[in-house]
Amino acid sequence: MKKQVLVLLAPGFEEIEAVTVVDILRRAGINVVVAGTIEGPILAARGVTMLADISVDKIMNDSFDMIVLPGGGEGTEHLGKDARVNQILEQAVKDGKFVAAICAAPTLLARFMAGKKATSYPGMSAMMPDVVYTEDRVCVDGRFITSRSPGTAMEFAFELILQLAGEERVRAVNDGVMARL
Repeated sequence: MKKQVLVLLAPGFEEIEAVTVVDILRRAGINVVVAGTIEGPILAARGVTMLADISVDKIMNDSFDMIVLPGGGEGTEHLGKDARVNQILEQAVKDGKFVAAICAAPTLLARFMAGKKATSYPGMSAMMPDVVYTEDRVCVDGRFITSRSPGTAMEFAFELILQLAGEERVRAVNDGVMARL
């Protein structure tokens, strides 16, 4: 059965982190649903406008193998204040699904990660006092996957493939994009 991944977008999201994840996962044959916290175009951190595939309201009862939170300071703030996003995260953690976040967004997972290893954008560690903080570019601890910044987005995306589909799929996708892994 094809893996299902939900990428959540809110105004102010970091473009590289969202688009890289969506692109690389789709190249791996993973079904990616991009859900927006608002209807219509969503303005990202650097002024790029994107359209989500669907509204968060329409996927609230759907099941996904992984939830991905792109960062960006403003985007993370909007995601954190959204009750629907919090409900999705709580259910995913309860159900033992993969939950992944990059840049500032790992701060939204901190409440679920006491005693677990995590990373984030430099300076965010103060917002994650109960995690075992690392400066690794990508960090995996159980079903939680975190990463540092736009510059780590490609490594992050490939780690998501590795967790969902294995090493062979990582190699197959990288044969086409030739990233340094």
